[in-house]
Amino acid sequence: MADTDFMRQLAGYGLTTATILYRMPDHQSVLQSYIWQQYDLAPRFPVLHDFLAFWKRELDGPLHSVTIAHSRLIRPAEIVSINGVLTLH
Repeated sequence: MADTDFMRQLAGYGLTTATILYRMPDHQSVLQSYIWQQYDLAPRFPVLHDFLAFWKRELDGPLHSVTIAHSRLIRPAEIVSINGVLTLH
């Protein structure tokens, strides 16, 4: 059985990294950073949106900003089907 992350990559998911700046609950003037990384679909980023909804619902630190970087690790040009085999003697 193939790894689920590899199967996601074949389905179009790419590695998404988000830098999340949030305010400390007890000291609102202090910003803290959190790095989140997961496979997600650009440009809608449903996995990231689910995580941010969880953050807002369950955690005390209010969000300040989110910066996103995304890269598809497997691109269509990298997968090539072979129609035949050439054998040299």
